[in-house]
Amino acid sequence: MPPLLIDVRAADDPRDVVHRGAQALAEGKLVVFPTETVYGLAARALDADAVARLLEVKGRKEGHPLTLAIRSAVEAWDYAPDLSPLAQRLARRCWPGPITLVVDDSHPESLVRRLPPSVQRAVSPRQTLGLRVPGHPTVLDVMKMVVGPLVLTSANRGGRAEAQIAQQAIAALGDDVDLVLDDGPTRYGQPSSVVRVSGKEFEVLRVGAVPERTLKRLAGVVILFVCTGNTCRSPMAEQLCRQILAERLGCAPADLEDREVQAASAGMAAMPGGGATEEAISVMANLGLDLRHHVTQPLTEAVVRHADVIFTMTRAQRQGIVTEWPDAAERTRVLAASGTDIPDPIGGPLERYQRCAEQIQDELRIQLGQLDL
Repeated sequence: MPPLLIDVRAADDPRDVVHRGAQALAEGKLVVFPTETVYGLAARALDADAVARLLEVKGRKEGHPLTLAIRSAVEAWDYAPDLSPLAQRLARRCWPGPITLVVDDSHPESLVRRLPPSVQRAVSPRQTLGLRVPGHPTVLDVMKMVVGPLVLTSANRGGRAEAQIAQQAIAALGDDVDLVLDDGPTRYGQPSSVVRVSGKEFEVLRVGAVPERTLKRLAGVVILFVCTGNTCRSPMAEQLCRQILAERLGCAPADLEDREVQAASAGMAAMPGGGATEEAISVMANLGLDLRHHVTQPLTEAVVRHADVIFTMTRAQRQGIVTEWPDAAERTRVLAASGTDIPDPIGGPLERYQRCAEQIQDELRIQLGQLDL
Protein backbone atom coordinates (compact mmCIF):
# COMPACT_ATOMS: atom_id res chain seq x y z
CA MET A 1 0.00 0.00 0.00
CA PRO A 2 1.48 3.37 -0.98
CA PRO A 3 2.21 5.85 1.80
CA LEU A 4 -0.20 8.60 2.70
CA LEU A 5 1.16 11.86 1.28
CA ILE A 6 0.25 15.16 2.97
CA ASP A 7 1.26 18.50 1.48
CA VAL A 8 2.20 20.63 4.48
CA ARG A 9 2.00 23.82 2.43
CA ALA A 10 -1.60 23.17 1.35
CA ALA A 11 -2.93 22.24 4.80
CA ASP A 12 -5.77 24.43 6.07
CA ASP A 13 -4.47 24.02 9.62
CA PRO A 14 -0.81 23.01 10.19
CA ARG A 15 -1.85 21.57 13.54
CA ASP A 16 -3.75 18.83 11.75
CA VAL A 17 -0.55 17.80 9.98
CA VAL A 18 1.33 17.74 13.28
CA HIS A 19 -1.37 15.58 14.88
CA ARG A 20 -1.29 13.12 11.97
CA GLY A 21 2.48 12.82 12.23
CA ALA A 22 2.43 12.31 15.99
CA GLN A 23 -0.38 9.76 15.77
CA ALA A 24 1.44 7.78 13.10
CA LEU A 25 4.60 7.60 15.21
CA ALA A 26 2.61 6.61 18.31
CA GLU A 27 1.08 3.76 16.29
CA GLY A 28 4.53 2.43 15.41
CA LYS A 29 4.54 3.71 11.85
CA LEU A 30 7.44 5.12 9.84
CA VAL A 31 7.15 8.76 8.84
CA VAL A 32 9.11 10.77 6.27
CA PHE A 33 9.63 14.32 7.53
CA PRO A 34 10.95 17.44 5.85
CA THR A 35 13.99 18.86 7.61
CA GLU A 36 16.23 21.81 6.79
CA THR A 37 18.86 19.46 5.32
CA VAL A 38 17.29 16.49 3.52
CA TYR A 39 14.11 14.51 4.00
CA GLY A 40 14.36 12.23 7.02
CA LEU A 41 12.87 8.87 7.95
CA ALA A 42 11.76 8.65 11.56
CA ALA A 43 10.46 6.18 14.12
CA ARG A 44 9.75 6.58 17.79
CA ALA A 45 12.87 5.56 19.72
CA LEU A 46 10.85 3.87 22.49
CA ASP A 47 9.26 1.53 19.93
CA ALA A 48 11.73 -1.31 19.31
CA ASP A 49 9.62 -2.85 16.53
CA ALA A 50 9.33 0.43 14.65
CA VAL A 51 13.08 1.02 14.88
CA ALA A 52 13.78 -2.54 13.70
CA ARG A 53 11.54 -1.92 10.71
CA LEU A 54 13.32 1.38 10.01
CA LEU A 55 16.67 -0.41 10.00
CA GLU A 56 15.33 -2.99 7.56
CA VAL A 57 13.86 -0.35 5.25
CA LYS A 58 17.01 1.71 5.38
CA GLY A 59 19.25 -1.27 4.78
CA ARG A 60 21.53 -0.01 7.53
CA LYS A 61 24.38 -2.38 8.34
CA GLU A 62 25.07 -3.36 11.92
CA GLY A 63 27.46 -1.00 13.67
CA HIS A 64 26.40 2.08 11.69
CA PRO A 65 24.61 4.20 14.31
CA LEU A 66 21.33 5.99 13.86
CA THR A 67 20.83 9.53 15.10
CA LEU A 68 18.62 10.49 18.04
CA ALA A 69 16.51 13.54 17.29
CA ILE A 70 15.74 15.53 20.44
CA ARG A 71 13.68 18.64 21.11
CA SER A 72 16.27 21.17 22.24
CA ALA A 73 19.86 21.77 23.30
CA VAL A 74 18.74 21.67 26.93
CA GLU A 75 17.45 18.13 26.43
CA ALA A 76 20.91 17.01 25.34
CA TRP A 77 21.96 16.81 29.00
CA ASP A 78 19.38 14.06 29.54
CA TYR A 79 21.17 11.87 27.01
CA ALA A 80 24.74 13.05 27.62
CA PRO A 81 24.95 14.29 31.25
CA ASP A 82 28.70 14.91 31.00
CA LEU A 83 28.47 17.01 27.84
CA SER A 84 31.74 18.93 27.46
CA PRO A 85 31.78 22.76 27.37
CA LEU A 86 32.66 22.63 23.66
CA ALA A 87 29.72 20.33 22.92
CA GLN A 88 27.46 22.60 24.97
CA ARG A 89 28.69 25.58 22.98
CA LEU A 90 27.99 23.98 19.61
CA ALA A 91 24.60 22.72 20.76
CA ARG A 92 23.49 26.15 21.96
CA ARG A 93 24.66 27.90 18.81
CA CYS A 94 23.76 25.35 16.15
CA TRP A 95 20.44 23.87 17.29
CA PRO A 96 17.87 23.74 15.93
CA GLY A 97 19.98 23.34 12.82
CA PRO A 98 22.03 21.21 10.44
CA ILE A 99 24.56 19.80 12.92
CA THR A 100 24.70 16.27 14.32
CA LEU A 101 26.89 16.13 17.41
CA VAL A 102 28.58 12.84 18.20
CA VAL A 103 29.42 12.63 21.91
CA ASP A 104 30.50 10.00 24.41
CA ASP A 105 27.78 7.64 25.58
CA SER A 106 29.17 6.16 28.76
CA HIS A 107 27.24 7.95 31.51
CA PRO A 108 25.14 5.52 33.58
CA GLU A 109 22.36 8.08 34.09
CA SER A 110 21.86 8.81 30.39
CA LEU A 111 18.25 8.40 29.23
CA VAL A 112 19.64 6.23 26.46
CA ARG A 113 19.61 3.47 29.09
CA ARG A 114 15.80 3.69 29.14
CA LEU A 115 15.48 2.88 25.46
CA PRO A 116 14.86 -0.74 24.46
CA PRO A 117 18.14 -2.72 24.29
CA SER A 118 17.90 -3.18 20.54
CA VAL A 119 17.43 0.56 20.07
CA GLN A 120 20.41 1.28 22.33
CA ARG A 121 22.52 -0.90 20.05
CA ALA A 122 21.16 0.91 16.99
CA VAL A 123 21.99 4.41 18.24
CA SER A 124 25.10 3.66 20.28
CA PRO A 125 26.95 0.58 19.00
CA ARG A 126 30.38 1.95 20.00
CA GLN A 127 29.66 4.03 23.13
CA THR A 128 29.14 7.19 21.13
CA LEU A 129 25.84 8.89 20.47
CA GLY A 130 24.71 11.14 17.62
CA LEU A 131 22.29 13.89 18.71
CA ARG A 132 20.45 16.40 16.59
CA VAL A 133 17.72 19.01 16.90
CA PRO A 134 16.28 19.35 13.39
CA GLY A 135 15.64 22.90 12.23
CA HIS A 136 12.19 22.45 10.75
CA PRO A 137 8.97 23.51 12.53
CA THR A 138 6.91 20.50 11.46
CA VAL A 139 9.17 17.83 12.91
CA LEU A 140 9.84 19.95 16.02
CA ASP A 141 6.11 20.38 16.62
CA VAL A 142 5.52 16.67 16.16
CA MET A 143 8.26 15.85 18.65
CA LYS A 144 6.53 17.99 21.28
CA MET A 145 3.59 15.60 21.10
CA VAL A 146 5.54 12.34 21.13
CA VAL A 147 6.93 10.62 24.21
CA GLY A 148 10.69 10.25 24.01
CA PRO A 149 13.10 11.07 21.17
CA LEU A 150 12.94 9.97 17.55
CA VAL A 151 15.34 7.79 15.66
CA LEU A 152 16.10 9.78 12.54
CA THR A 153 17.98 8.94 9.35
CA SER A 154 17.92 10.20 5.79
CA ALA A 155 14.93 9.03 3.74
CA ASN A 156 16.81 6.86 1.25
CA ARG A 157 18.19 3.36 0.92
CA GLY A 158 21.70 2.79 2.19
CA GLY A 159 24.30 4.14 -0.23
CA ARG A 160 21.78 6.04 -2.38
CA ALA A 161 21.43 9.81 -2.80
CA GLU A 162 19.56 11.74 -0.14
CA ALA A 163 16.07 13.05 -0.89
CA GLN A 164 15.80 16.81 -1.34
CA ILE A 165 12.10 16.66 -2.23
CA ALA A 166 9.35 14.37 -0.96
CA GLN A 167 8.90 12.65 -4.33
CA GLN A 168 12.52 11.43 -4.19
CA ALA A 169 11.88 9.91 -0.78
CA ILE A 170 8.76 8.14 -2.07
CA ALA A 171 10.64 6.87 -5.11
CA ALA A 172 13.40 5.51 -2.86
CA LEU A 173 11.31 3.97 -0.09
CA GLY A 174 7.98 3.27 -1.81
CA ASP A 175 5.46 1.25 0.15
CA ASP A 176 7.85 0.63 3.04
CA VAL A 177 6.87 3.87 4.77
CA ASP A 178 3.44 4.87 6.06
CA LEU A 179 3.28 8.65 5.95
CA VAL A 180 5.14 11.31 3.97
CA LEU A 181 4.92 14.99 4.87
CA ASP A 182 5.77 17.15 1.88
CA ASP A 183 7.03 20.69 2.43
CA GLY A 184 8.76 21.23 -0.89
CA PRO A 185 12.52 21.36 -1.48
CA THR A 186 14.67 21.34 1.63
CA ARG A 187 16.56 24.49 2.59
CA TYR A 188 20.13 23.20 2.32
CA GLY A 189 19.73 20.23 0.01
CA GLN A 190 22.54 18.35 1.70
CA PRO A 191 22.86 16.32 4.90
CA SER A 192 23.82 17.66 8.30
CA SER A 193 27.46 18.09 9.23
CA VAL A 194 28.44 15.30 11.61
CA VAL A 195 30.83 16.55 14.28
CA ARG A 196 32.58 14.34 16.83
CA VAL A 197 33.34 16.23 20.04
CA SER A 198 35.97 14.93 22.45
CA GLY A 199 36.88 17.22 25.33
CA LYS A 200 38.18 20.49 23.89
CA GLU A 201 38.56 19.16 20.33
CA PHE A 202 36.18 18.41 17.50
CA GLU A 203 36.49 16.45 14.27
CA VAL A 204 34.22 16.66 11.24
CA LEU A 205 33.18 13.09 10.47
CA ARG A 206 30.95 14.06 7.55
CA VAL A 207 31.12 17.29 5.62
CA GLY A 208 27.63 18.70 5.32
CA ALA A 209 25.58 21.87 5.39
CA VAL A 210 27.92 23.71 7.80
CA PRO A 211 31.53 24.12 6.58
CA GLU A 212 34.44 23.42 8.92
CA ARG A 213 35.57 27.07 8.98
CA THR A 214 32.13 28.04 10.30
CA LEU A 215 32.29 25.30 12.90
CA LYS A 216 35.65 26.62 14.09
CA ARG A 217 34.14 30.05 14.56
CA LEU A 218 31.13 28.64 16.37
CA ALA A 219 33.40 26.57 18.63
CA GLY A 220 35.16 29.59 20.08
CA VAL A 221 34.56 30.96 23.59
CA VAL A 222 32.41 34.11 23.67
CA ILE A 223 32.60 36.41 26.70
CA LEU A 224 29.70 38.86 26.80
CA PHE A 225 29.47 42.07 28.83
CA VAL A 226 26.08 43.58 29.56
CA CYS A 227 25.09 47.00 30.85
CA THR A 228 22.05 49.22 30.25
CA GLY A 229 22.65 51.16 27.05
CA ASN A 230 25.82 49.52 25.69
CA THR A 231 27.42 52.97 25.40
CA CYS A 232 30.01 53.04 28.21
CA ARG A 233 30.46 50.27 30.81
CA SER A 234 30.00 47.19 28.66
CA PRO A 235 31.95 48.45 25.59
CA MET A 236 34.79 49.56 27.88
CA ALA A 237 34.73 46.10 29.47
CA GLU A 238 34.77 44.50 26.01
CA GLN A 239 37.85 46.45 24.95
CA LEU A 240 39.67 45.90 28.24
CA CYS A 241 38.86 42.20 28.10
CA ARG A 242 40.43 41.92 24.65
CA GLN A 243 43.54 43.69 25.90
CA ILE A 244 43.92 41.43 28.95
CA LEU A 245 43.23 38.24 27.00
CA ALA A 246 45.74 39.21 24.32
CA GLU A 247 48.39 39.73 27.01
CA ARG A 248 47.51 36.38 28.56
CA LEU A 249 47.57 34.47 25.26
CA GLY A 250 50.58 36.30 23.84
CA CYS A 251 48.88 37.65 20.74
CA ALA A 252 47.45 40.88 19.37
CA PRO A 253 43.82 41.69 20.25
CA ALA A 254 42.94 41.40 16.55
CA ASP A 255 44.17 37.78 16.58
CA LEU A 256 41.97 36.61 19.46
CA GLU A 257 39.37 35.09 17.15
CA ASP A 258 42.10 32.87 15.66
CA ARG A 259 42.69 31.69 19.24
CA GLU A 260 38.95 30.87 19.40
CA VAL A 261 38.17 33.57 21.97
CA GLN A 262 35.82 36.50 21.40
CA ALA A 263 34.61 39.39 23.54
CA ALA A 264 31.32 41.16 22.89
CA SER A 265 28.94 43.55 24.60
CA ALA A 266 25.25 44.42 24.60
CA GLY A 267 22.76 46.55 26.48
CA MET A 268 19.49 45.54 28.10
CA ALA A 269 17.92 48.81 26.94
CA ALA A 270 20.24 49.56 24.03
CA MET A 271 19.13 50.98 20.72
CA PRO A 272 20.82 49.29 17.75
CA GLY A 273 23.35 51.23 15.72
CA GLY A 274 24.43 53.82 18.27
CA GLY A 275 27.94 54.59 19.47
CA ALA A 276 29.95 54.85 22.65
CA THR A 277 29.87 58.04 24.72
CA GLU A 278 32.59 60.59 24.09
CA GLU A 279 33.81 60.14 27.66
CA ALA A 280 34.17 56.36 27.23
CA ILE A 281 36.01 56.89 23.94
CA SER A 282 38.37 59.35 25.63
CA VAL A 283 39.12 57.09 28.61
CA MET A 284 39.83 54.11 26.35
CA ALA A 285 42.02 56.22 24.07
CA ASN A 286 44.21 57.06 27.08
CA LEU A 287 44.74 53.31 27.47
CA GLY A 288 45.60 52.84 23.80
CA LEU A 289 42.18 51.35 22.96
CA ASP A 290 39.80 52.51 20.24
CA LEU A 291 36.06 52.74 20.94
CA ARG A 292 35.27 55.09 18.06
CA HIS A 293 33.86 52.32 15.91
CA HIS A 294 31.76 50.64 18.60
CA VAL A 295 28.17 49.96 17.51
CA THR A 296 25.55 49.43 20.20
CA GLN A 297 23.40 46.32 20.15
CA PRO A 298 20.42 45.25 22.29
CA LEU A 299 20.54 42.08 24.33
CA THR A 300 18.55 39.39 22.50
CA GLU A 301 17.89 35.70 22.87
CA ALA A 302 20.41 34.93 20.13
CA VAL A 303 23.13 37.04 21.78
CA VAL A 304 22.51 35.32 25.13
CA ARG A 305 22.49 31.86 23.55
CA HIS A 306 25.87 32.42 21.88
CA ALA A 307 27.62 33.58 25.04
CA ASP A 308 29.62 31.17 27.19
CA VAL A 309 30.08 33.64 30.04
CA ILE A 310 27.90 36.69 30.62
CA PHE A 311 29.18 39.44 32.91
CA THR A 312 26.70 42.06 34.05
CA MET A 313 27.53 45.39 35.65
CA THR A 314 24.80 45.11 38.28
CA ARG A 315 22.87 42.51 40.23
CA ALA A 316 19.61 43.77 38.76
CA GLN A 317 20.89 43.19 35.25
CA ARG A 318 21.86 39.64 36.11
CA GLN A 319 18.43 39.03 37.60
CA GLY A 320 16.79 40.44 34.50
CA ILE A 321 18.72 38.04 32.26
CA VAL A 322 18.01 35.03 34.45
CA THR A 323 14.32 35.90 34.59
CA GLU A 324 14.07 36.27 30.81
CA TRP A 325 16.37 33.36 29.93
CA PRO A 326 16.54 30.86 32.83
CA ASP A 327 18.81 28.53 30.85
CA ALA A 328 21.51 31.22 31.02
CA ALA A 329 21.60 31.34 34.82
CA GLU A 330 24.74 29.23 35.23
CA ARG A 331 26.56 31.31 32.61
CA THR A 332 25.63 34.70 34.01
CA ARG A 333 27.44 36.49 36.84
CA VAL A 334 28.07 39.99 38.15
CA LEU A 335 31.46 41.31 37.01
CA ALA A 336 32.52 42.51 40.46
CA ALA A 337 33.94 39.50 42.30
CA SER A 338 32.37 40.82 45.52
CA GLY A 339 28.94 40.69 43.91
CA THR A 340 28.42 44.43 44.16
CA ASP A 341 27.34 46.78 41.38
CA ILE A 342 29.63 48.78 39.11
CA PRO A 343 27.97 52.25 39.05
CA ASP A 344 26.87 53.77 35.76
CA PRO A 345 29.06 56.81 34.94
CA ILE A 346 26.62 58.15 32.35
CA GLY A 347 26.12 61.89 32.70
CA GLY A 348 29.07 62.29 35.04
CA PRO A 349 32.46 63.95 34.56
CA LEU A 350 35.40 62.29 32.84
CA GLU A 351 36.89 61.36 36.21
CA ARG A 352 33.88 59.16 36.95
CA TYR A 353 34.40 57.30 33.69
CA GLN A 354 38.07 56.89 34.56
CA ARG A 355 37.23 55.36 37.95
CA CYS A 356 34.66 53.09 36.31
CA ALA A 357 37.22 51.87 33.74
CA GLU A 358 39.78 51.21 36.47
CA GLN A 359 37.25 49.19 38.48
CA ILE A 360 36.26 47.19 35.42
CA GLN A 361 39.90 46.49 34.62
CA ASP A 362 40.63 45.31 38.17
CA GLU A 363 37.61 43.03 38.20
CA LEU A 364 38.45 41.63 34.76
CA ARG A 365 41.91 40.60 35.87
CA ILE A 366 40.32 38.60 38.69
CA GLN A 367 37.48 37.07 36.66
CA LEU A 368 39.45 36.24 33.51
CA GLY A 369 42.17 34.62 35.59
CA GLN A 370 39.57 32.11 36.75
CA LEU A 371 38.34 31.16 33.28
CA ASP A 372 39.62 28.01 31.61
CA LEU A 373 40.44 29.25 28.13
